[in-house]
Amino acid sequence: MRPAPLPAGPGQESVWDYPRPPRLEHVDARVTIDLGGERIVDTTDVVRVLETSHPPVYYLPIAAFAPGALRPTRGSSFCEFKGGARYLAVRGGDVEVDRAAWNYPTPSPGFEELADRVAVYAGPMDACTVDGEVVVPQAGGFYGGWVTSDVVGPFKGEPGTMGW
Repeated sequence: MRPAPLPAGPGQESVWDYPRPPRLEHVDARVTIDLGGERIVDTTDVVRVLETSHPPVYYLPIAAFAPGALRPTRGSSFCEFKGGARYLAVRGGDVEVDRAAWNYPTPSPGFEELADRVAVYAGPMDACTVDGEVVVPQAGGFYGGWVTSDVVGPFKGEPGTMGW
């Protein structure tokens, strides 16, 4: 059963207005990621993926990460839209978090732009920001959306959303 979308205020987007299949969108935003007391990403080359019921997932260029911040690790998954994903460990300072990021090395048609980009789970990082706002990780541990004040839900991943 589809939940009732929360009303979007001025300057906000409802994730229930996002499409399915998802859409890629370049955004004019500065994204930073800190881990282990170090800034491992600071970029304005940002693509977000928008999908019904999900907060945006931000994809950043692999080249924007500090040297040694990413390394391939075990595991993979498959998205019906984007294709096969590989997982990456993320390192900053003396901290390394296994399977904290993913990318699509050979994405499905329509998502080719993601081939050289990485998405990061916000939860295990010290901080992830979009234009200076610290993001809240999408609930549930599987999805990697970043919740900011300009998006409203309810969001998939929260308790009771498995059947959406």
